Amino acid sequence: MDGTVLWHVGPLAITRTVVTTWGVMALLAVFSWLATRRLAIDPGPLQTVLEGIVSAIEDSVESLLPGRAAAVLPFVGTLWIYVAVANLVGIVPGFASPTGDLSATASLAALVFFSVHWFGIRSEGLRAYLTHYLKPNPLLLPFHVVSEISRTVALAVRLFGNVTSLETAALLVLLVAGFLAPVPVLMLHVVEALVQAYIFGMLALVYISGSIQSRDEVAQKRSGPADTNFEKGADAHE
Repeated sequence: MDGTVLWHVGPLAITRTVVTTWGVMALLAVFSWLATRRLAIDPGPLQTVLEGIVSAIEDSVESLLPGRAAAVLPFVGTLWIYVAVANLVGIVPGFASPTGDLSATASLAALVFFSVHWFGIRSEGLRAYLTHYLKPNPLLLPFHVVSEISRTVALAVRLFGNVTSLETAALLVLLVAGFLAPVPVLMLHVVEALVQAYIFGMLALVYISGSIQSRDEVAQKRSGPADTNFEKGADAHE
């Protein structure tokens, strides 16, 4: 966890984590622009790899939200890619993973929290979406609220704890074994970083799909597949 304050902008403290996060965002933005500015029908090696990554993410989204992937993919895909790169930053000497800072993982979890309700409201409408918190009994409202908060906290703490423990374990191995085993430690870091990014993104996707599909279950009981505002938004996106 690197919350070292580098400078202040008025009352705001700019920490090393914030600067590293900005760097990751800028790197991804520049790379995305360079990699997609000359797309071809006959793809080269880089375009093939990128298309494979996008297809894999799209298949994961489609498996949980059949027919809804187009609307959810931009958010979930961006989240997946950012967390993966942020986790891997710790491999670079002199840098620490932003996701090793609880404030960064809490921010990511907050984004997931708001996105769940955003997609849910787009799918059902504000009134209908809020009403489902009163089902099957209004007395369960406090439990629904506690559940929403607790799973958001768990999402933040899980990623923070796993990345921090990963970096600590790698450091201890290097201190004990010196540089006799750098490659296995490096490969372990890469694999674990990608696994943690996948878990975080998949949990976010599960939460979002739960908020969207609650309306579908009711609609299917009444008149078959629901034609919701969310679906219209997805069609427009396509």
